[in-house]
Amino acid sequence: MTKPASSVSVNTWEFLRDAMITPTGFREYDARWQYPEAINLPGITALGLGLGTQMHARGIDPVIAVGNDYRDYSLSIKNALMLGLMQAGIAVKDIGPALSPMAYFSQFHLDVPAVAMVTASHNPNGWTGVKMGFERPLTHGPDEMNELRDIVLEGRGQQRPGGSYEFIEGVREAYLDDLVGDFKMTRKLKVVCATGNGTASAFAPELFERLGVEVVPSHNALDYTFPHYNPNPEAMEMLHDMSDSVKASGADFALGFDGDGDRCGVVDDEGEEIFADKVGVIMARDLAKIYPGSTFVADVKSTGLFASDPELQKHNIKADYWKTGHSHMKRRVKEIGALAGFEKSGHYFLAGDIGRGYDCGMRVAVEICKLMDRNPDMSMSDLRKALPQTWATPTMSPYCADEEKYDTLDRLVVKLVAKHDAGDTIGGRTIKEVVTVNGARVILDNGAWGLVRASSNTPNLVVVCESPESEDEMRAIFADIDAVIRTETNVGDYDQTI
Repeated sequence: MTKPASSVSVNTWEFLRDAMITPTGFREYDARWQYPEAINLPGITALGLGLGTQMHARGIDPVIAVGNDYRDYSLSIKNALMLGLMQAGIAVKDIGPALSPMAYFSQFHLDVPAVAMVTASHNPNGWTGVKMGFERPLTHGPDEMNELRDIVLEGRGQQRPGGSYEFIEGVREAYLDDLVGDFKMTRKLKVVCATGNGTASAFAPELFERLGVEVVPSHNALDYTFPHYNPNPEAMEMLHDMSDSVKASGADFALGFDGDGDRCGVVDDEGEEIFADKVGVIMARDLAKIYPGSTFVADVKSTGLFASDPELQKHNIKADYWKTGHSHMKRRVKEIGALAGFEKSGHYFLAGDIGRGYDCGMRVAVEICKLMDRNPDMSMSDLRKALPQTWATPTMSPYCADEEKYDTLDRLVVKLVAKHDAGDTIGGRTIKEVVTVNGARVILDNGAWGLVRASSNTPNLVVVCESPESEDEMRAIFADIDAVIRTETNVGDYDQTI
């Protein structure tokens, strides 16, 4: 295998012949590129050859399940990837169009060790990528991604005999059967099902109907042009649309799913958008009664309530704050034997008796319906109002180039730590500590906090702030954190702000 070029001009002979891969597409825990500007089809084939070579090098049984999300170019990407895998001597089990969690499920269902899911997740059209893993329910983390990058970019992929292809029927149906089990609602529920015309449109409405839930459709027709909005339940545009649907229909709540179905967003019966970390606390409270003494993992973008909520403390719940990112969180949940992990982006990792440890928006939807069934006298807004009140920003992402964002973050961490060391304030409050496990989470003397970290899959930084005191304090914290960020001249505009 020759080394891929880092750039090849589109509409040239070489573009159709030679592998081209932009190195920045190898990210912390998956691979993601703009297509075809940053990777071409021969480049995807080189990626497949490299992934197969990595399997052999690690002693993984050479069998892999492969799926693709619902975008007009995803099948071409998957075919190119599978070609490379077969060149590497891998037996490919093609499960067809899928959600990412359906692909993870297929590893268990088909008893295969490895998975490769072609998806750009919640990124807009024009992006593609691959989520992959060798040790179910885990996906590649930084070590595996760096190893794969070096194999591919250094041209060390090795062709071997023994590759094969098989299309596997029925995985979608088995996945839905597994989600539903023998559960049926005993209370009436009317739920807005928001899929943004993405892949979850082929799953979520049927899932709700099988649970005995009345479905209010919201953009459930498959349409890979995403005519209404890009399916991303962390984006206010989608959450506002879900809220409007709840108010118009009188639904009990809305559940929304991202482009590959591994995340879930919630809007309550009053049309209030509940950020996913707060939904996590609602779920944790319910699960704590059934599984007292459990450990819950929360990512560093999440609310401080996992550690401070009196109801969780009453049931001896332990909170573990960890690195943002689906691979980091899955690994942490497995390593410490946590019952579940919750991420502000809407990835939930349900383990133990309630899941297999991978992130599945559909599984979360089922568990939310079960939660509501166990609390028949409570509305979703009742559950929200029962939480201690905090004021939090949405996840806000100022632009910072992929090639610069980690160095920029390193400098920002140093500046924020220096403010702590100097006895400076943020939002008018004393800085209690700066946690640097993943960027800088600046914790203030009353439990308020502000976070800045680098996005793992887009050219952005990520900023989140929360106050247990007031909206004014939350805004003051953001203003002071942003003032530090603005000392870096290469940081651009926010995608959304308060």
